[in-house]
Amino acid sequence: MVCRSLQLLVLLFFMLVWPVQTANSQRDNSFPADNLFRNIYIAPQNVIQIGPNHYFFDFGKDAFGTFVLKFRPGRPDTLIIHLGEKAASDNRLDRQPGGTIRYQRIVLPVHPAQKEYTLKLPADKRNTGPAAVALPDSFGVIMPFRYCEIENMRIPLTGWSVFQKAYHYRFNDKASDFTCSDTVLNQVWDLCKYTIKATSFCGLYIDGDRERIPYEADALINQLSHYAVDNEYSMARNTNEYFMTQPTWPTEWILQTPMLFYYDYLYTGDLAPLVKNYQALKNKTLMDLERDDGLISTKSDKLTGKLMKDLGFPDTTQRIRDIVDWPEGERDGYQMVAVNTVVNSFYYKNLLLMSEIAGFLEKREDSLLYLLKSVLVKEAINRKLFDRNKGIYIDGEGSAHSSLHANMFPLAFGLVPEEHLKTVISFIKSREMACSVYGAQYLLEGLYNCGESPYALWLLTSSGDRSWYNMIRAGSTIAMEAWDMKYKPNADWNHAWGAAPANIVTRCLWGITPAEPGFTRALIKPQMGNLAYSRIKVPTIRGTIYAGFNLIKGNKEEYVIELPRHVKADFILPPENGNSVRVNGKPAGITNGKILLKAGINKIRIETKHK
Repeated sequence: MVCRSLQLLVLLFFMLVWPVQTANSQRDNSFPADNLFRNIYIAPQNVIQIGPNHYFFDFGKDAFGTFVLKFRPGRPDTLIIHLGEKAASDNRLDRQPGGTIRYQRIVLPVHPAQKEYTLKLPADKRNTGPAAVALPDSFGVIMPFRYCEIENMRIPLTGWSVFQKAYHYRFNDKASDFTCSDTVLNQVWDLCKYTIKATSFCGLYIDGDRERIPYEADALINQLSHYAVDNEYSMARNTNEYFMTQPTWPTEWILQTPMLFYYDYLYTGDLAPLVKNYQALKNKTLMDLERDDGLISTKSDKLTGKLMKDLGFPDTTQRIRDIVDWPEGERDGYQMVAVNTVVNSFYYKNLLLMSEIAGFLEKREDSLLYLLKSVLVKEAINRKLFDRNKGIYIDGEGSAHSSLHANMFPLAFGLVPEEHLKTVISFIKSREMACSVYGAQYLLEGLYNCGESPYALWLLTSSGDRSWYNMIRAGSTIAMEAWDMKYKPNADWNHAWGAAPANIVTRCLWGITPAEPGFTRALIKPQMGNLAYSRIKVPTIRGTIYAGFNLIKGNKEEYVIELPRHVKADFILPPENGNSVRVNGKPAGITNGKILLKAGINKIRIETKHK
C-alpha cells in the first residue's frame, strides 16, 4: 500500500506541482542596527490623594520602564515610592499581587539642589541573569508598572509632576486598526495590539518579564501578531536568528522554527534568511528521528548528542522533550506517550513547509522528498493515531485517551480527512477552551480553516474565566501568561504569547494573508460569524490594505477592499454566497469561488436570495 501511495504521489507531483514555485524576486530588506528603540514620557491619566502627603497615580496602561519625578523640594527629605502592575480596591497598589505580577517599593532621598529624579530600580536576579536578554546600558533597570503611590510628598500637587518613562521597540501605532459590532472583540484586539508594542522593549520576542528569554512558540504568536499590527520585520528576523544558536528544550518549540522562517519570507519576500539557514532548518524538522513508518519520537535512540549539536544546542548532553502545552494543567489530560500525536502533527506541518521552502530555493529534489514524506506521515497518523470507532484522534500510540490537543492540532494542520471532520470538530467543541493561551492560537486557526467562524468568534468574545476578556476584567492591560492566576500561580501580566487575537482577527476572521511572498498578491477570505459590521487596517510590506464589511437586512453583505499599488488579491466568497455578486457595480467574474481584486478600491456586494 505504501509503494502504491508513493507511485501515485510522484505522478501527482509531476502533474500539479512541477516545476516547483520559485521566488519572484530577492528583495533587499536589510534593516538598520541602530535607533531601533524608543522611550516616551507618559503622564498619569488619574491622580488621587488618598491621605495626607499620600498620592495614587494611574498611568492608564502597564508599560516597561521606570518612574520620573520632577520637582524641587524645600529641604532634604525622603519619599516612599511604590510601583506596580495591580491595584487594590481602595486606590492603592496591591503590595502582594501574587505570581510574577510586579511590585516594587523604593526609598528615594530628595534634595533642593536636584529637580529631576529617575528611579534607580533594583535588578531582578532572574530576568537580568546570564540567560535573559540583556538590555542596552542606557535603559538602566526597568520593570512593568501601571500604578504608582508616593508617600511623604509634602509639596502641593501643583508644584510637581510625575511620568512613566516607557521603553519599546520602534512601533507605528497608526499602522493598523480594527473595529466591529462586538464591543468585547474590540477590547480584546486593543489589548493584544498594545501587548505587541509594550513587550517589545528587549528588541527580541521574549516570553515575559519573569525570564525575558526568547522561546520559539512564544515568538511565533508574537511574530504573526506583530505582522498584523505593524509593518516592522526586523524584530522577528533578529529573534529567528537568535534561535539558530540558542534553541529551547521543548520538541514542538524546535518544530516551530521552520514556521518562523517560512512566515518571514511569506511576509517580506526576502530569501536571504532561508538561504543562510537552510541546512539548520532541515535539522530542525527532526527528520533524523523518523521510524520506518515516518513517525518521530524523542524517546528514540536516534536523539544523540550529534543531533543536539546540529539543532544548535551548545550543551550536547541535554535532550529535547515533548511539551504539548504549558503549564501541564492546560493539556486537557493529555497522555504523554512516546509517539505523540501533537509532535507528529507539527512534524507533518514542518514537512509541508520545508517542501515549499526548498521550492522557493529551487532545490527540487528536496522539495519532492519533503512532500513525499508528508504524505507518508499523514497516512501513518491517520492509520495509527486515529480512533475510527469514536471518529477522533488519540493522544499517541498506545493511548486510549483523546484530548482537545490531539484533535485541534491535526485540524489546524490539515490532517483530518473530509469524512472525519464532523466528529473531530464536534469533539473539539465539546472541550471548549481546554488549552492554554498558547494553544488557543492553533485551536482558532483550525476552526477558521474549517469554516467554524461562529464558534471561533464565540471563543474570541467569551467572558468566562478562560478568555481574553477575563484578562481585561482582572485589570491587566497587556495579555497575561495564563487565562487566570488560578491556572498558573506564578504567571505574569505581560506575556505576548497570550496575544493571539491580534493575528487571528487579521488572518482568520478577516482572512487577510499573503498569497505570494512579499504580498505581491493577497488572499482575503472573510469569515464574519454574526458580526453586523467591521473595519480593518492591515499593514503590509507593500502598503496598507483597508477593508470594511456591512451586513444589510440579513441577506446582503457589502465589502469595500482598498489595495495598495501593484498588489492584487483573491477574494474568497463564503460557501453560502448568494446568486448575485457584483464588484464596483458590475457582475463579478467568479472562478472557483474566487474574485480577482485589483489595486485601488473594490466594492463587493453579495446578495443571497432565500428560497
